[in-house]
Amino acid sequence: QVQFVESGGGLVQPRGSLRLSCVASRSDFSLYAMAWYRQAPGKQRELVASISSASSTAYADSVKGRFTISRDNAKNTVYLQMNSLKPEDTAVYSCNGRNTIWPWGQGTQVTVSS
Repeated sequence: QVQFVESGGGLVQPRGSLRLSCVASRSDFSLYAMAWYRQAPGKQRELVASISSASSTAYADSVKGRFTISRDNAKNTVYLQMNSLKPEDTAVYSCNGRNTIWPWGQGTQVTVSS
């Protein structure tokens, strides 16, 4: 099993930036493709960005060019740099595996509002 601890969310104005972090408890973290997901109120959880074990990345069309996913295997951590935030980015953001889903962590709330 693995546990995830997400952090870095908060309230930000439109066009602002945030950097999210997710620490995984699994020792072989580096072997797994990881991803960031988000869930807005009343909507299904959606995949936002993913990163392979070799650090190849992929993004949802809605965030392409604004968000950047990265990982630090030495720290068992995956990051999500979010720039040019929009109100529609408001959601709870969580990390998990890209191809293997483990129990979800608490997530971190991101609210984009003026």
